[in-house]
Amino acid sequence: MAGKRMTVADLRAAKGQRKLSMLYVETLDEAAAASAAGADVLSIIAPLWTREMREAAGDCFVQVGLLYGELITAEDYLRAGFAARAVGGDAYYCGASLDTVARMSAEGLPVVGHVGLVPSKATWTGGFKAVGKTASSALKVWADMCALEKAGAVAVELEVVPARVGAELSRRSPLVTFGMGAGSGTDAQYLFAEDVLGCTRGHKPRHAKTYRNFRAEYERLQGERLAAFAEFVADVQAGAYPGAEHDVSVDDAEFAGFLEGLNHG
Repeated sequence: MAGKRMTVADLRAAKGQRKLSMLYVETLDEAAAASAAGADVLSIIAPLWTREMREAAGDCFVQVGLLYGELITAEDYLRAGFAARAVGGDAYYCGASLDTVARMSAEGLPVVGHVGLVPSKATWTGGFKAVGKTASSALKVWADMCALEKAGAVAVELEVVPARVGAELSRRSPLVTFGMGAGSGTDAQYLFAEDVLGCTRGHKPRHAKTYRNFRAEYERLQGERLAAFAEFVADVQAGAYPGAEHDVSVDDAEFAGFLEGLNHG
């Protein structure tokens, strides 16, 4: 939707009509590149959400991640949500209770929930592995989605569930599904920029796809950085820096007057 920033109404209207692209970004350069590339949705955590980020994100619909665990009460989430909206957020990720989701929704804040593999709550589903591989587990994901819908959420991150389960959940729910490792049947395909760029920190998930090798480029740049710093240190130690071309000049007469003043001070 180049040239027109999506609203929640646009996001909902796109469900079942076209596939959305979504990226988690952390820097101004990443946000600007994602916008220029035509990404539909960006996910940016609240500590990184600034007016500069909003500008860099361009026409992208931005989900601002309100950090679960740093925020506790519904009032915490409401204040953080309104603060993020003031900067230009479009929707707000909330991993807190259904009561908190309902409170935010009642105040007109568009909420994005999270089901399936939820990293902050993975201990309840057996750790960092797929969820929904049994009928009962898949039905629990469906129940969680229905509960979020009832609480007023507008979208949901659907993470690491079998592709057929993801497609069926997305088809049956009015929630816009941001799929991460949930197959091609979700409404949006969501990846982290670091995985796309090939500079993943830690474990690279199965669903990640790498399009460039930034890690090699970063390593090359680090080598160049070290070499440049070492040359600077060597120049200082050898007296080669600074050279005459780096010095500020002073008129001879003025310098003589300065010395005279020092000598008679």
